[in-house]
Amino acid sequence: MAAAESYPEELRYHPQHDWARVEDGGEATIGITWFAQDALGELVHFEAPEAGATVTKNASYGEVESVKAVSDIIAPLSGEILEVNEKVVEAPETVNEDPYGDGWLVRIRLSDPAEADSLLTAAQYEQLIAGGGH
Repeated sequence: MAAAESYPEELRYHPQHDWARVEDGGEATIGITWFAQDALGELVHFEAPEAGATVTKNASYGEVESVKAVSDIIAPLSGEILEVNEKVVEAPETVNEDPYGDGWLVRIRLSDPAEADSLLTAAQYEQLIAGGGH
């Protein structure tokens, strides 16, 4: 069962439909937004990076595959991957069910915490998708 549309206020959003939950201590959890999982449809595969790899803001760090398409996942922030969500590797549809909870993709240690300041707020992201910024 897919989750209801939502864009939690405490998260920051990248225009390519990725979110980041920035935590104290310079770490962040990242994933794809409700809009992204809805556009893709049911996910069937998550091509995850390895823990220890680095991700670069605005660059692809993996892929999600749905019954419709394969999509690059764009990193909203730069850093080192601390953990990959194995639950999503084993059951990609978890992202459809809970994109901001159990469906997170990776945790990273930020290499430049100031990058988070350039991400969109929930209101700005909702304005982007409402305005056709797909």
